[in-house]
Amino acid sequence: MEQTTLCSPFLPDWEYIPDGEPHIFGDRLYLFGSHDRFGGKRFCLNDYVVWSAPLSDLSAWKYEGVSYRKDQDPDNPRGKLELWAPDAAQGPDGRYYLYYCLANHPKIGVAISDKPEGPYSFLDHVHDRDGVPLGQRDHDTRPFDPAVLVDSDGKIHLYSGQGPLTPRHMKQEKNFKCTYHMELEADMVTLKTEPVPLIPSLPQSAGTGYEGHEFHEGSSIRRFGEKYYFIYSSVQCHELCWAVSNRPDSGFRFGGTLVSNGDIGLNGQVTMSFNSKANPAVRNYIGNNHGSVEKIGGRYYVFYHRHTNRHMFSRQACVAPIEMLPDGSFSQAEMTSSGFADSLPGKGFYSARIACQLYSADGALFSTSPRNQNRKHPFFTQDEPDGMTAKQYIANLQNGATAVFKTFYMGDVSEILVTVRGRTCGKLIVRDEEHGPDLACIEIKPSRKWIVFQAPMKVNEGRHPLYFTFLGVGSLDFMGFELR
Repeated sequence: MEQTTLCSPFLPDWEYIPDGEPHIFGDRLYLFGSHDRFGGKRFCLNDYVVWSAPLSDLSAWKYEGVSYRKDQDPDNPRGKLELWAPDAAQGPDGRYYLYYCLANHPKIGVAISDKPEGPYSFLDHVHDRDGVPLGQRDHDTRPFDPAVLVDSDGKIHLYSGQGPLTPRHMKQEKNFKCTYHMELEADMVTLKTEPVPLIPSLPQSAGTGYEGHEFHEGSSIRRFGEKYYFIYSSVQCHELCWAVSNRPDSGFRFGGTLVSNGDIGLNGQVTMSFNSKANPAVRNYIGNNHGSVEKIGGRYYVFYHRHTNRHMFSRQACVAPIEMLPDGSFSQAEMTSSGFADSLPGKGFYSARIACQLYSADGALFSTSPRNQNRKHPFFTQDEPDGMTAKQYIANLQNGATAVFKTFYMGDVSEILVTVRGRTCGKLIVRDEEHGPDLACIEIKPSRKWIVFQAPMKVNEGRHPLYFTFLGVGSLDFMGFELR
């Protein structure tokens, strides 16, 4: 099964892969991650799957199938515990190793395969020289979100841990401390060194340079040139941050934000709590984030996830180009609809699901906000249950709500068509700036079924974002638009 797109999200409508770890093996890019379920009530309800694409064509993503099942871990024979965020690496023996944790289970599992896409078979749990699993000893903290790096010198580096999200969590959970580094033996499962703290979480951050962006979870590790980049989800929750060192095991200094799944930081600094009301500086519905950076064909891309369906349990893989500056630092990436491409063609049909920003007239808020707060807000959803046939769309566009698509290269566009439904009357205003002049004004009439409305459109040649703002009464669902 393949799909062809350079857009972001870059996997099909029906696929929900968060916690993405992109890795290049041979001439293909592989995406490892957790596997959410549409409409799920918890994180990571489905088994692991793998997607891959040839480096020569990042639009040609292929579904490689189930790579590892929940019930393959001997501690989980009935599959009741979910598989949380994994990572993968090629070992010194040429085989591929998958590292994972079961939900709230104090061990790191390791599975093995002869192929990067799997299928994987259970190998062992990470353990010390006496055979005692990491996480089972009195002095251990709970393993969480493992990351692995097989370095050019043959050393195998393992990272794991979780830090408190708020001061309240500091008092509640002794296992929420920080992230740790360990070295493994060549067998990929035995500890060669004991866990050592790597970067600070909330209790240790004063005076470190990490203040306001302390480690929370989502460990990921990359080496670019002679520098090591530790990538993680901060206490801000919606952002991925980076730290850099000349060593893989110590000396990391805070770098900055890679991406925010609300584009927070690009429009001024905003602090959001889980109980915050909508904020006009937040440009998408935010929640936890987890991902990494990969260099592909000389360019860098940051992989992250977005939230759908008004909660945090149906997350989707997204990608955006990111710039590394000459000094080795990264600039914060802007979320885009064009994903792997610099821009999308200004002709043809585009699904509304590729909106990179979505917000109400009041802005956006946390995906976990109570329904009495988010009932006036638009969201990504689908009508079908979890499976391989669903078509995603934007639901509940109310007066003043906006969906943003970045970026298109426009030529001789003269007309725009939109596919919508809803018990509503109003108009969709299309602009290339949030408060810019109208490029098109599309009159909308009530319809319970999907229906197409159209209007003339005038836009200058060049690269343009598109802002769709609904003005009217009622609630509008938005399936997609066509540029002619």
